Amino acid sequence: MHLNRRTLMLASAAGAALAGSTFARSGGALAQDGVAKKEDMARMAAAGPDEQLPGAYRYRIGDFTVTEITDGMAARPLDDSFVVNAGLSDVQAALRQAFLPEDKLFIPFTPLTLRTGEDLILFDTGFGEKGPPTAGQLKRGMAAAGMDPADVTKVVISHFHGDHIMGLTTKDGQPVYPNAEVFVPEPEYAFWMSDENKANPPDGRKGNFDLAQSIFGGLDDRLTQFKWDEEFLPGITAVDARGHTPGHTVFAIESGNERMMFLADTTNHPALFVRHPDWSAVFDQDADQARKTRHRLLDMVSEERMRIASYHFPFPATGHIAKEGEGYRFVPAQWMPVLQGQS
Repeated sequence: MHLNRRTLMLASAAGAALAGSTFARSGGALAQDGVAKKEDMARMAAAGPDEQLPGAYRYRIGDFTVTEITDGMAARPLDDSFVVNAGLSDVQAALRQAFLPEDKLFIPFTPLTLRTGEDLILFDTGFGEKGPPTAGQLKRGMAAAGMDPADVTKVVISHFHGDHIMGLTTKDGQPVYPNAEVFVPEPEYAFWMSDENKANPPDGRKGNFDLAQSIFGGLDDRLTQFKWDEEFLPGITAVDARGHTPGHTVFAIESGNERMMFLADTTNHPALFVRHPDWSAVFDQDADQARKTRHRLLDMVSEERMRIASYHFPFPATGHIAKEGEGYRFVPAQWMPVLQGQS
């Protein structure tokens, strides 16, 4: 079909009418679900001309409601130190193939929440007030989704890197989620809370011991450790994903006949480490083990056609993994204007 200016104008008008009709039909349901509160709508609109609107995207897994919420992103200048076992020209070629800049890498951060009956569960917490200016957006996204930090009943941590745990507390050390029990992987806690390990830290990681101990040392009876292969909350099972850190953990989430996997940091940006699963990011503490874990988990979710969410994927950071050649391909989920499950 030949597209001229008149055709485009007619298509735009038809699309606007359809969108208005859809909004009118769905408005009552949205209001009943608590999303269209007036105060939240006002906060959604409160963005400057150079700011992105708050990001939140919802879907269902069985009886659970998942909400992906962006904490923003960070830009990292790209040099030959980021992918430790691939040449810079190969990395740039992969970025070019994905229509991304070749001189820098934009790394997104995407926590998620899970509404399971009485519980509102947050998986990882972003930077909070302590990250780069383009991050720390989780609270804005929660407000846009009609959530208050005081409503969070449980926080689940995948591992103890700063972009996953800094948001647990404010700059002055106060809890951001005051009514939440905090769940952490037992092997991750054992490693980072060890004074012996801190005295002999891996290269460049001493600061991570200080950070972890400052955040988790004061939680006392609000902290619960879980083991791998344990269904530590109804429908949520911890899965061994060691390599990125010693206790890095991913989560199989199941409700009814539907399942998904929160892959946390199994891969960094999918344009690099899904397409090239044998590449290793500088953040992987045990690169050889991280590669084995990556293949095992990507094989699992691709073979079982499980929906996935992943912390460093472009927002809304959910979809599927397909096997392709020697690597894999991320297939983003289709955006839906209404809540529905996978079927």
